[in-house]
Amino acid sequence: MNGVICVNKPQNFTSFDITAIVRKKFGTKKVGHGGTLDPMATGVLPVFIGNATKAVDLVYDKSKSYRAGFRLGISSDTLDIWGELSEQQDVRVSREQLEEILEKFRGKINQVPPMYSALKIKGQKLCDLARKGIEVERKPREITISRLEIAEFDGRDGVIEVDCSTGTYIRSLVDDIGKALGTNAVMSSLVRTKSCGFKLLECVSVEDIKNKPVDEIPVWSVERALSGYFPIVLDEVQKRLYLNGVRLDAGRLKSTNIYAPTNIPAGELLLVYEESSPCLLGLGKINEQGELVSVKQFQP
Repeated sequence: MNGVICVNKPQNFTSFDITAIVRKKFGTKKVGHGGTLDPMATGVLPVFIGNATKAVDLVYDKSKSYRAGFRLGISSDTLDIWGELSEQQDVRVSREQLEEILEKFRGKINQVPPMYSALKIKGQKLCDLARKGIEVERKPREITISRLEIAEFDGRDGVIEVDCSTGTYIRSLVDDIGKALGTNAVMSSLVRTKSCGFKLLECVSVEDIKNKPVDEIPVWSVERALSGYFPIVLDEVQKRLYLNGVRLDAGRLKSTNIYAPTNIPAGELLLVYEESSPCLLGLGKINEQGELVSVKQFQP
């Protein structure tokens, strides 16, 4: 089995729990996921199976979308409602005030990763250090918030919808928004609504994975996660050379698009197909010498 299962992860399940369920259901060890979700978060978790695991780090659409609840006037050690709460205040903020602050967080911003995260520093997960009461310095990282909108707000509790780059921590975003409002804030819920190009409506539940026959569980082809890359096709001779790691002259390749492979900037990823069938051979790129170089191969 090769492909992608889009799972709607429920609360109290780790991303590792979900991959273990899929691994057991499909009887394969080659399983990986497209981006960790916290145990208390729900939503889109793409799970890659078989040779599709080679594409986990190469998906075309690396952006994420979230629907996050928040509460003003309260803080916690984990920056969310499930941590140790403190400093509860009676806060009331107008929708106009919140909207004015949100504008400051749209576009490219710098964000400090939270201590309670799976990010590693010198080989140690920050969350493991945080549980021991150890806090270390974290350098700000540039992220992009391409959409940040108010979905609900009553002056203290609300919901925001966020489209962002990979590596964005929504808990930290909520915390920073609270500080910018002159108070504290914690994340009270989190649903990931899009990841790796997959949306929530395309997901299957954990119960369906456990209870339905394998052939009734929707499995997407790996091309779905890679759609957007430029496609090229190889004839039988070129296919054999490509699979053996031989570099091919881009000027002799055929394209399924109106643009010739020789016009593609060096380093951009390409979808490599075989001419005689719609089978995806792998991913490649054109080097500075004008040659097709294999990056990943999906053939057994």
